[in-house]
Amino acid sequence: MQVEERLKRIYDAADYVKSRLNGKIPFAGIVLGSGLGKLADSIDNQIIIPYKDIPNFAVSTATGHKGNIIAGTLGNKFVVAMQGRFHYYEGYPMEQVTLPIRVMKLLGIKYLFVSNAAGGVNFDFHVGDLMIIKDHINLLPNPLIGKNLDEFGPRFPDMTRPYEPAIIKLAKEIASKQDIELKEGVYLASTGPTYETPSEYKFFRTIGADAVGMSTIPEVIVARHSSIPVFGMSVITNEAHDDYADDFYNDGEDVVKAADAAADRMTGLFTELISRLD
Repeated sequence: MQVEERLKRIYDAADYVKSRLNGKIPFAGIVLGSGLGKLADSIDNQIIIPYKDIPNFAVSTATGHKGNIIAGTLGNKFVVAMQGRFHYYEGYPMEQVTLPIRVMKLLGIKYLFVSNAAGGVNFDFHVGDLMIIKDHINLLPNPLIGKNLDEFGPRFPDMTRPYEPAIIKLAKEIASKQDIELKEGVYLASTGPTYETPSEYKFFRTIGADAVGMSTIPEVIVARHSSIPVFGMSVITNEAHDDYADDFYNDGEDVVKAADAAADRMTGLFTELISRLD
């Protein structure tokens, strides 16, 4: 796809979403992962924009992804939230997976918040834990491969601090006051859609991962390409160890249920963070 066509797809989608926002510029964009879409229920004065209505948007087929942009007020700020994301394993190219982030950039967001359901390969992590993503290991295709979109950022963006240290520090302060226990660790993303084998979990732990999933990192790379500060959080929905019982089975529905159970704590944290950022 030529650069001009790629840009047109982004701008056409952004123009449509802008037309639905009544002239408001969102302070932050939020991407909600599997089972975490109910954070959007806390957004007031909602404008609901189904993905199917947005030019060039994909349709999310993953379990626990509703497929809407929800715009409205959260933490006394106007935000746009994605109720579900697009994944490489759904068959979408990276250009399609990350298009919403570039649309959010054109809408004017100052910050991006990303969330996901993840398996905890760190032995100290348990189902229901919230993990601040402090760094990542990317085993997915890099979304910046191909001719650079100079309008959005440089050919070789720096990734020394992909997740904003100042926001991480503030999140820890807020969590302490709200009596929310937080973990902190490295998130690894692979292609999926299969869950990993025990040996793969062991390998990922060995190379420094604390949690594993199938998303998020492409969105973070594209946001950082455009110099958007990012805060990321994983909800640990299964213990991804390599010492399973003989009858253990990884089930996608259980992942969504575990994420849903932790969504209230994540919602409180995200809401307070947004309210306190400038």
